[in-house]
Amino acid sequence: MSDKMVNIYDKNQVEFVIDEQLPILPLRGMVVFPKSLVNLDVGRTKSIESLNRGMNTNKKIFMVTQRDTMVEDPLLEDLYEIGVIGEIKQIMKLPTGIVRILVEAKSRGKIKKLYPVDSHFEGTIQEIKNVENIDSLEIKALTRLMLHDFNDYVNINLNFSNEVINKVKNIEDANVAIDLLSTNLLLKYTEKQKILEMNDLKEKLENIINILSVEKNLIALEKELGEKVKASIDKAQKEYYLREQIKVIKKELNEKVDYEEEVDKLRERLNSGQYPKDVYNKIKKEIDRLESMSPNMTEGSVIRTYIDWLLDLPWTAKTEEYIDLNKVKSVLDKGHYGLNEAKERIVEYLAVKKLVKDKSKAPILCFVGPPGTGKTSLASAIGDAINRKFVRMSLGGVRDEAEIRGHRRTYVGALPGRIIQGMKQAGTKNPIILLDEIDKLGADYKGDPSSALLEALDPEQNNMFSDHYIEIPFDLSEVLFITTANNLATIPGPLRDRMEIITISSYTDKEKKEIAKKHLFYKQIKANGLENYNITIQDSAILDIIRKYTRESGVRNLERSIGRLLRKMAVGILDGTLNEEKYIITSIEVNKYLGVPKINDFSAKRKTEVGVVNGLAVTSFGGDVLIIEGTKYNGTGKLLLTGQLGDVMKESVQAAISYLKSKNIIPESLEASGSDLHIHVPEGAIPKDGPSAGIAMGIVIASIFLNKKIKKDLAMTGEITIRGHVLPIGGVKEKVLAAYKEGIKNIILPKGNEMNIVDIPEEVRKKVNIHLVESFDEVLEIALENK
Repeated sequence: MSDKMVNIYDKNQVEFVIDEQLPILPLRGMVVFPKSLVNLDVGRTKSIESLNRGMNTNKKIFMVTQRDTMVEDPLLEDLYEIGVIGEIKQIMKLPTGIVRILVEAKSRGKIKKLYPVDSHFEGTIQEIKNVENIDSLEIKALTRLMLHDFNDYVNINLNFSNEVINKVKNIEDANVAIDLLSTNLLLKYTEKQKILEMNDLKEKLENIINILSVEKNLIALEKELGEKVKASIDKAQKEYYLREQIKVIKKELNEKVDYEEEVDKLRERLNSGQYPKDVYNKIKKEIDRLESMSPNMTEGSVIRTYIDWLLDLPWTAKTEEYIDLNKVKSVLDKGHYGLNEAKERIVEYLAVKKLVKDKSKAPILCFVGPPGTGKTSLASAIGDAINRKFVRMSLGGVRDEAEIRGHRRTYVGALPGRIIQGMKQAGTKNPIILLDEIDKLGADYKGDPSSALLEALDPEQNNMFSDHYIEIPFDLSEVLFITTANNLATIPGPLRDRMEIITISSYTDKEKKEIAKKHLFYKQIKANGLENYNITIQDSAILDIIRKYTRESGVRNLERSIGRLLRKMAVGILDGTLNEEKYIITSIEVNKYLGVPKINDFSAKRKTEVGVVNGLAVTSFGGDVLIIEGTKYNGTGKLLLTGQLGDVMKESVQAAISYLKSKNIIPESLEASGSDLHIHVPEGAIPKDGPSAGIAMGIVIASIFLNKKIKKDLAMTGEITIRGHVLPIGGVKEKVLAAYKEGIKNIILPKGNEMNIVDIPEEVRKKVNIHLVESFDEVLEIALENK
């Protein structure tokens, strides 16, 4: 030992003994107090070496608790400063390699320095001895209160041994009593460490008194709760006994017992599930009603069905969403070729969804495009990419509002609407629900289903969606709704206003070829059982199928044609007519197996004529080339329009005639000229309407009266006014693609659509000449031959 010094700070008076070098034994998850005898099992190599070091010197060792029990090789900052100096009384090595020791804790100590010894822990320890006045009245009063609380505590806590109780009661030194109590109280090691580090005796006494008070209250509360639980169990046992007696009585009366068992199972499902409070109370009320009914009542089956629906719905269950944009891009690219604009918008939508805190305000996505362009599969791919359940709901032909909102329970055979049925099918409250063909919704005397969808698709109010059958508001705010449509025009305005439109355009021939090579061909190979045969297809063969056997915006017919081709080959392989090691499908095989080409190239191959022009239109199936033709003949000045033209299209003809009259291209009065004018658009079974055929109608009429031929390698679209202005129209990309597929190289578009040219695929833009016009005079100059 070296010199001593007394340091008085705050209310504490402690005596320090300076600079004694001792081996250190770090403790994990436990605190040792002075004046105690403890058994320790030591397993760490450095700790065992510290014990050996202590045994070889003066048998002293410093025991200190680690701050983090998970640290294997602690540094100075990993240890608390205050610990206990102890004397090793006994040491024994077990067969497992663990060393068991008996240590007598002497006094507190403080780490001043930790030495960098590789083999063991060692440091400079400063011994701390308390020198407070334990005879003061305040200390005596607190000590007496602590012992009184301890006496009350051990009367209700039977875990203390009589030896410890007697020791505490007979100890006169308050510090020793505190250390003994702290050792035996069930406290966290961090709380015990705080007590060990306290220097002020009064503070330690107050802390122990507070701990004893809290422990007494906890034990009293545990006892009270235990008695309540016991009473509840006794009540449940009594009810069970009475129910069993009722079952026996009913058996004697030949009444059904299964009914009671079914009610019990419903209660069990209710109690084992997680339901909102209002839902729980509603189900419990219905089960009580069911229990009070006779098993033979017809209403009982209605209530049982209703309860089953309420129990099966995912009121709280949901899947954990995981939005990884790289994964989303990978999944979308893997299953879909092209569609870059749609993919970018989907990724943007999901990126914002990941960043925005209010997840319930997400917009409703609507994929609009021709059939077969991948709208439904895109929605399914989103579900795979973000780990959400996917439910598809076809709305084509739905005319009854009850299909959406459900039937009221008063009706026989009533069921919830399709949305609630989809939620049950998903089994989670945050699925992706695809509302397919939303533009095909109808309406009749039974209601308007599109109006019923307004609530479900409105992020501001779908957290309280009301289904007539369920009767309890259901939260749809976490559902990701995606809709698909072929034609926006048939979707009601209020419903369209709630959706964010993502346009999916027609595929080009190049895109179709890549889709067929990468996806459709191998899909059909597998579907037709030809995986074990070495079959390949040339690009020229695919292009022949596209251009000669299919004429569509999507790829459905292309897939069917490839499937038909492979089925023919499957027959040849099995009947022995095809017996090669490697099969290469060329244009010859395509013509052989698919027969005569089905596509009529009339529009591209027709002759240059007076009064015939290629118009452009957009339908729900994509872009299309319309042959518009006209003629005049002797008559009384009548205007005849045929081909199922709509009112807007008829008005376009009138606007064109008015302008041509103002330019003296046609006479002021057809009647005075003795001629009738007939305008016809072939494929008369198909209704046609819209203003975009205005300049095409005008050029047909001008060609007739000027007797000039219209260039055949030309198509046009644009609205005409009575002053000859050409106004912009919609569907530019679809119309240009349609003309390109027909082999038309020159296209007239309104100048106002110049900004839409960038939407046209680059490979198409390079192969067509686009003429932008502002007036009908420019159309006349470009379209009519001078001969």
